[in-house]
Amino acid sequence: MRHFLDIRDLNTDQLSALLDHAAEMKAADKAGRAQPQPLAGKSVAMIFEKQSTRTRLSFEVGISQLGGQPIMLSASDMQIGRGESMQDTARVMSRYVDAITIRCFQHDTLTSLADHASVPVINALTERSHPCQILADLQTMIERHGTLDGQIVTWVGDGNNVTTSWIEASARFGFQLRIACPQVYSPSAELLAWARGEGADIVLYDNAEEAVTDSQTVVTDVWISMGDDEGSRATDFQPFQVNADLMKRAAGDAIFMHCLPAWRGMEVTAEVIDGPQSAVFDEAENRLHAQKAVLSWCVAGN
Repeated sequence: MRHFLDIRDLNTDQLSALLDHAAEMKAADKAGRAQPQPLAGKSVAMIFEKQSTRTRLSFEVGISQLGGQPIMLSASDMQIGRGESMQDTARVMSRYVDAITIRCFQHDTLTSLADHASVPVINALTERSHPCQILADLQTMIERHGTLDGQIVTWVGDGNNVTTSWIEASARFGFQLRIACPQVYSPSAELLAWARGEGADIVLYDNAEEAVTDSQTVVTDVWISMGDDEGSRATDFQPFQVNADLMKRAAGDAIFMHCLPAWRGMEVTAEVIDGPQSAVFDEAENRLHAQKAVLSWCVAGN
């Protein structure tokens, strides 16, 4: 049985195969070619504790395109919303469906589900990590730059769940990852130590201009995620806004990415997100294809 919980759980060959499969399915989709139906006759449950646009749509459409039946479940409408244990929920759901995706707050909720389910479980986002997003981001980088080898990726802003998955990806693919972030919001020392132990080239900066210089890819996310206390974040992150002046410091062929939704005028200006260097909508589209690759791998073993 194959779960997809974190980037670090797969090796480079496995991740590369997922990216290749995602690219193949996207090409087939663009050409209007018929695609295999590895989920034909199968059902996939989708549990959501958090609001969602891209994650819900990309999974629901992807499951359908692969021939499966998506079943949308709001956690507040399930018995887990009234205190039923995740262990019991996992055992029951495994009797009904062929796979489970979950978008939840606590990472422990995901791991408990996976520990007790007898069907594949896919991480659609937790407060710790967002591996499906990073697969789509890597696919976008390959489309725009041709390769991940020798690339410099700069993350600007909060050291959040998306950053975690970028760190894990840097350990698997060997591109340099620069993280420009106020020290108090930096990723955990334990995570950084693990990644560096795996050979990752990660450099921390407290200055966005220095970090972005000569980067091929610049990435950011909202400063205030769902569940975060706003506090002084807007002030703390102001020097880390991605704007036109900052992008001028990047490489000539640099792209800008953002997992969306974006707060225009905060972490990124409209000039950048709507500008010629922006890859955010290709990136968003690639969520569909990357997740179809994950579903095929988890459920059908493809």
